[in-house]
Amino acid sequence: MRPFIPKRHEAMAFGFLLSGLMSLLISGISSAMTAGIAHPGFPGIWMKSWLIAWAVAFPVVLAVTPLVRQILKRLVKGE
Repeated sequence: MRPFIPKRHEAMAFGFLLSGLMSLLISGISSAMTAGIAHPGFPGIWMKSWLIAWAVAFPVVLAVTPLVRQILKRLVKGE
């Protein structure tokens, strides 16, 4: 697969993928704990909760990234 995202969009693409994968995993765990994996509607419940979670997580990741970078600058030693 050839790269197709311009470098200037790398941070946004990172946030998009990170928020998507994290919300997928967390919503799956939460849905399994609530409804149970054996529930006949589990896949639909999981996908609905994932899409809602992702819609919240993506802008949050973009908004808090600068703050997290500032905090890390204070915590991480230079080499």
